[in-house]
Amino acid sequence: MAMTRQRIRNMEEFAAISGISRPTVSKYFHDPESVRPSSRQRIEAALERYDYRPNVFAMNQNRKLTKNVGIVVPYLTDPFFAEIARTIEMRCVEAGFQPSLFSGYGSPEQEVAILDTLRSLKPAGVLLAPLGRASDKRAIERFCAEVPTVLFDSNMEGIGEAFVGSDNFSFVMQTVEYLCRTGEPPSFFEMKNPANPNANKRRAAYLTMMERQGIEPHIIQIDGTGWAFEEIGKQGALKVLAEKGLRTDTILCSNDRLAIGFLVGAFELGLKVGRSKGCNLRLASHDDHPFSRFTCPPLTTAAHDYASVSEGAVKTLIDLIEAGGKLPNRTEIVYPARLIMRESA
Repeated sequence: MAMTRQRIRNMEEFAAISGISRPTVSKYFHDPESVRPSSRQRIEAALERYDYRPNVFAMNQNRKLTKNVGIVVPYLTDPFFAEIARTIEMRCVEAGFQPSLFSGYGSPEQEVAILDTLRSLKPAGVLLAPLGRASDKRAIERFCAEVPTVLFDSNMEGIGEAFVGSDNFSFVMQTVEYLCRTGEPPSFFEMKNPANPNANKRRAAYLTMMERQGIEPHIIQIDGTGWAFEEIGKQGALKVLAEKGLRTDTILCSNDRLAIGFLVGAFELGLKVGRSKGCNLRLASHDDHPFSRFTCPPLTTAAHDYASVSEGAVKTLIDLIEAGGKLPNRTEIVYPARLIMRESA
């Protein structure tokens, strides 16, 4: 009796069962000559072994598109966005696409101009990290209705076919729990009018966690607009510390860039930050900004899973392109943070 071959339902299952990376498999089906001969042989052997054939109609439809993929970030000079954009760019190349990287540099007008440029490039899809509150929401909605788009880092409810990012609650849950367990409960240090909507989610998470701990929350909101977070954090720290506006010796910053500024402000006032004997303050924050390990002292922080967010965003975009530009339902994928304990707390 002839053996029935195992039926594979989609490209992801095929990649997993054949031991070949998902981007390499996708690249092969777009252009077999674009992958290394050894990889091509393994893929073709797996195709013979397993009952899988890609959706030829969808593949042909996709070949009518360019292989251009747009990547848009709000501020490329921020090392956080530079790191995640670099990783996303590499993953797109591995999957056989030609990525073009754009930065809005904090300007909603520039963000809209980038979207207009991308329309002219007729990309197969776009990975967009919007400015957030400053974005022209209607312009982004119109763009996402015309071009297959996956949002990452900063979510805009109901816009785009999918969102991939970090679970902001998991960031704050870990830092608040740790700080309360190891010393005085933290005050929350943030901008009064934050540019990124993730900041609002972190404030809400702080309030929830303090309520769970049975501790009265204390939020310190500082003046400042735009993306010069270090300077805003420094000036805010100088003002709060000079006015003795802290209820506790522990500060939890909304993000690492504000914390870096806070460290400078504390230093200028002769205050020592850290967890060792003789220190005046403990300081923790969120993001694991690429510079956070090199501050003095190094920052205790909750870290993004950079690799998972980048790979998840690219994988979701490839799925969207292969589905013809539309998914059955808008999906949201978020990855938890990881607490990194350093000398500042």
